[in-house]
Amino acid sequence: MPGQRSITEAEKLAGAKLGGIPVRHEQMAVVANIYRAASAVRQHLENSVLRGSELTWTAFVVLWVVWIWGESETRHVAEEAGISKGTLTGVSRTLEARGLVRRSGHPTDGRLVLLSLTDEGEELMQRVFPQFNEEEAFVTGQLSDEECRSVAEGLRRVVLQVEEQGEERRLALLDGAEPAPRRSGRRPKA
Repeated sequence: MPGQRSITEAEKLAGAKLGGIPVRHEQMAVVANIYRAASAVRQHLENSVLRGSELTWTAFVVLWVVWIWGESETRHVAEEAGISKGTLTGVSRTLEARGLVRRSGHPTDGRLVLLSLTDEGEELMQRVFPQFNEEEAFVTGQLSDEECRSVAEGLRRVVLQVEEQGEERRLALLDGAEPAPRRSGRRPKA
């Protein structure tokens, strides 16, 4: 279980702390539980199915993206995997060293790099994905098929909201300015 406190305990603590602050509790619960569920599922899958294949969650997602989409430019793989291009560089080099992916130059633009699965990568995904899917069934075991469809559709709508309107919202919140750069390792001045 991620963290030291149960979900019920965390909800009680948050409710006590926020009791007098006007917040949208239902929406806060959805976002908090998306994070909690993602963390719990990721940790479970890394410690079960993926560990046996010596894969991290991120490495598996990169393999999944290339397996599903086929040979792809690294920038598209990073975007689909939800990681930075820098993170993808490290992950793809590790996967390449293991003989699971092939990195090659783009045929018409030498600045671009393409990723594709090797035969070993293809075999690994064909072996690991059914096990992965069995654990997907395990972690959703308290939900009926109809509830799974409903949760999946609700989460899909959350993603679409951010994809379709998130940039406009960000610009409005920041009065059109770019966000301030992150400070690495330094605490903001109070």
